[in-house]
Amino acid sequence: MLMRRGRRSKAAVASATIVAVALLALGTATAAPIARASRTVMLNESGHLHLTSKHTITLNEQGTASGTIKGTIYIHLRIANNHGGVTAEVNIYPSGGSLSGSGLASYHVNGAYAVFSGSLAITRGTGGYAHARASSLRFTGSIQRRSDAVSVQLSGPLSV
Repeated sequence: MLMRRGRRSKAAVASATIVAVALLALGTATAAPIARASRTVMLNESGHLHLTSKHTITLNEQGTASGTIKGTIYIHLRIANNHGGVTAEVNIYPSGGSLSGSGLASYHVNGAYAVFSGSLAITRGTGGYAHARASSLRFTGSIQRRSDAVSVQLSGPLSV
């Protein structure tokens, strides 16, 4: 009888050890990532920028964006004289993060201004805008030919 009790207590200790190890493993397991629901914000931005530098066909501009998202805006416009097109790299720095994107627009000269119109995509964000994306924002504006100052408008849905 004594041997049976010994075997039973060894089996009970082994079972208790297995249960304890399993509970510890469950307690230290990492949690699965939680999905974030995205929401859509309708952008309606305006910016008035001034020339910071110019390199052949590239205008580097800086200014302030106002509208849905307020902050400092930087635009690098590359003008293709022979194709009537403008490519743009845009970086906006609102409070709490940043948004970056690129776009393509056509342009034509209208007196003292070159007017452009096209689309822009937001492909990267940081901070509170880390998950921000937009694929077809409307991108319009004008370049004052004398000073190279730029006025720009950006509108459309942004997923954040």
